[in-house]
Amino acid sequence: MKFTTLNRTIIFVISFFICQISHASPPADLGEYTTKYPYIFHLVQKDLWEQAIADNSTYYPPTYSQDKFTHATANPDFLLIIGNHFYQDVKGDWLCLRMSVDTLQSSGVQTIFEGTEPVGDKQPDFPGTDSELFPHILGGINPNAVLQVHTVSRDAKGSFLAVSDIIEGE
Repeated sequence: MKFTTLNRTIIFVISFFICQISHASPPADLGEYTTKYPYIFHLVQKDLWEQAIADNSTYYPPTYSQDKFTHATANPDFLLIIGNHFYQDVKGDWLCLRMSVDTLQSSGVQTIFEGTEPVGDKQPDFPGTDSELFPHILGGINPNAVLQVHTVSRDAKGSFLAVSDIIEGE
């Protein structure tokens, strides 16, 4: 099923009303927003992603049962902020999955753009939290929806430093 103009309009209207409740500013046009940010990014623990690949299964993040969706960002400038805010204390190697609304939809998963939401019990009180809409994936991530997998660099303290081919380290 193609991602039609009607689908985009419906998602925009839903996002607009959600933004009214959450006080985030909706984009002037969701099409313009997805043109500006054509990809959706999800930070994932490497071992959990590799297990989903090995099992040929759909990946669901550890907080999915609590949050009822998979968190993501369309603006890559938020990747390190999000990683350091929500996941700095989570040990291990991380990856960043690059997808699009269309590739997710082709795998049977809808994506809506909303204001920030907590990840599990961690509140979304990071810088810029009210400046954008964030894609919320209404399901898990099927490997077929992923366009590219990027390596995430962290330091010994767990700080997120870079995402290969997206954000260079300082």
